[in-house]
Amino acid sequence: MIEPADHRHFIMHKPYGFLSQFRCEHSWKKVLGSIFSFPEGTMPVGRLDEDSEGLLLLTTDGKLCDLLRAKTIEKEYYAQVHGEVSVDALEKISSGVEIGIRGVKYTTLPCRAVRIPNPGFPPRSKKIRDSRHGPDTWLSITVTEGKNRQIRKMTAAAGHPTLRLVRVRIGSVTLGTLKAGEVREVENLGISGFSIPNINSSS
Repeated sequence: MIEPADHRHFIMHKPYGFLSQFRCEHSWKKVLGSIFSFPEGTMPVGRLDEDSEGLLLLTTDGKLCDLLRAKTIEKEYYAQVHGEVSVDALEKISSGVEIGIRGVKYTTLPCRAVRIPNPGFPPRSKKIRDSRHGPDTWLSITVTEGKNRQIRKMTAAAGHPTLRLVRVRIGSVTLGTLKAGEVREVENLGISGFSIPNINSSS
């Protein structure tokens, strides 16, 4: 049995094209274990879908994992979306839109959605479509829930499909300067202040 003091915690920048899991029945799929040798019992706190990038928290502490999924904790995403986003579209996303979750209609909770300048992320491994297909807009969208592919479904419901999605913050833990594929072991992922000094890193 792992005692609380023996638990280990990590933050990572999940690259595009990787599953947020350690094993997959399909050998051609890329999984987290091919990036870093995580200890037995490590689990992701929430998930990012295969096409999404950015901040992922991992821990060997199942109870802590459940606490960190609480709806009181904000998750902020930077979304590159198709088209010029109007004020009306932003208000629609912010106030809640109807999306489908496993075949059931669901109205998202109010959130914060604002236009932002291009954050200047390095190009991802699969090229985003170019300017010949029309303009695009970067948004910051902050939610307190985490339904399957929720951000993508929200922007699509407002008429602006997501082209690239990067999670940049969970609570007060930020992606910062972590590069795609980089993993850092941290002392804790405590909810109170999310104080997580870096103690080890590997790219």
